[in-house]
Amino acid sequence: MYSISEKIRISKKALLEKSVFLNNEIIPAATVKFICCDCSHENRVEIIPHQSGFPILQIYNEDKVLPKNELLKHEIVTTTSPGMLHFGELTVNQLPTLYFGTHCKTCYSKYICVFGYGEKQPGMTILQISGIWKYEEIQ
Repeated sequence: MYSISEKIRISKKALLEKSVFLNNEIIPAATVKFICCDCSHENRVEIIPHQSGFPILQIYNEDKVLPKNELLKHEIVTTTSPGMLHFGELTVNQLPTLYFGTHCKTCYSKYICVFGYGEKQPGMTILQISGIWKYEEIQ
């Protein structure tokens, strides 16, 4: 897992085995499986609560990596409702939203994973992955 600091272009969305993890499914980590868009290899990534990911704001702040409209167009995030803006302007399921970069273990294609994590209601903690997208760096 790594942060992304160069400008990128979103390509294809990878196929996920599961995108929503609740309560005990998150402890100690959520194991996410996705299929590479290029070579069809099944990749696994572990998301560890409170350790994995970087704030999504790093991606769209001042359009440094990807403009807000691209995040919205690809349905990576949605606009946060007014009562939840303390989580940021763009979120996944109105939850604190994080991202990380990863790659295919076979062909090394680059991917970005975006997810929301937090308590959705009392007693229900959720980790919801909006998706994993192949990306390319823009020169």
